[in-house]
Amino acid sequence: MAPSTELLSAELSDNRAKAGPSCWVSAIADLLEEAPYNLHTVVLSIDDFYLAHQDQLNLATTQRNNPLVQHRGQPSTHDLDLAASVLSSLQARSDVQIPIYDKSAFNGQGDRVPEEQWVKISGGQDRSIDLVILEGWCLGFRALDDANLAACWKQAVETREDNQEYRGRLGYNRLEDLRFVNEALREYDVITNQLDALIHLDAEDPQYVYEWRLEQEASLRRSKGSGMTDQEVVNFVNGYYPSYELFSDRLRTGALKEREGNQLRLVIGKERDVKAVLQI
Repeated sequence: MAPSTELLSAELSDNRAKAGPSCWVSAIADLLEEAPYNLHTVVLSIDDFYLAHQDQLNLATTQRNNPLVQHRGQPSTHDLDLAASVLSSLQARSDVQIPIYDKSAFNGQGDRVPEEQWVKISGGQDRSIDLVILEGWCLGFRALDDANLAACWKQAVETREDNQEYRGRLGYNRLEDLRFVNEALREYDVITNQLDALIHLDAEDPQYVYEWRLEQEASLRRSKGSGMTDQEVVNFVNGYYPSYELFSDRLRTGALKEREGNQLRLVIGKERDVKAVLQI
């Protein structure tokens, strides 16, 4: 028995003041853990599979002219082998350790914590796992073919050149840099193709992401004592914002084509209230 879209919307709206999508995921997990569903749920984030700090530095060095991968965020900055291994172990109800990523490390650059601090799940003890919820900002994105990628980029560049009030970031990037991210995104199908269902939290205005991320980092600085400055946050969001411009339209039409009806698009207002719920 699954919760109705109306109940899901109400539960999320009650949690709209909480910062970050991880809190929304926790609200869903809490709902499904309780009666009448009583589903034993494991929650993890794709953020926990970010490359270790040194590996991210190595990527930034090899792609030194690509501003999109100078820090974590974009496709190519996750350890997909580790992610696939953990997900497979959870599906098989085997013993597994879930990594933890500390976003406050290295003054907000982030790093994976030592393996002895990872979350341990025992297959013998937790064989009753009913549901795995994987949260991640780029889950469901699908790569574009090169012609569509080039067309989107060209339109963004022309809009930027013709409009002094251009608010996007796509038009400020080189096509070859976008191609690198687009090709890396193809590898993420190994995760997206495993999803049985997808809930897409879709900001009514993508620009809300800047304010939300500033709030999240301020909270991180208060709790951890370190993190990015406000300007570093803006630069950070600038680095992954082009993916929203490139891949969101296709996601809105459905990322799970072979499982029609298993995707919900929740349109989210600035105060994180649910404006609309669409089944795809």
